[in-house]
Amino acid sequence: MYDGNGRTIGVISAITETGVEVNTNSDVDTLSLRRAPTVNLGEGYLVWRCSECGELGDIDQIPDHCPSCGASRETLYAYLED
Repeated sequence: MYDGNGRTIGVISAITETGVEVNTNSDVDTLSLRRAPTVNLGEGYLVWRCSECGELGDIDQIPDHCPSCGASRETLYAYLED
């Protein structure tokens, strides 16, 4: 897996229901969805977001498809909302 600058940040180790698990390099800051609070993460909220239309929803209730545009579950990803 690479960051936006093409730097290697880790290796995908597994595909899960909500995304992927990544073994990161030691110099990479990480955020685990398993350890993150579901209601409030500092000043932001961890939610799912649709990459097609931008719809947001509760990270604990990721739907099979986007309720707004009907896009598949694969278009939904974890997102930190301010």
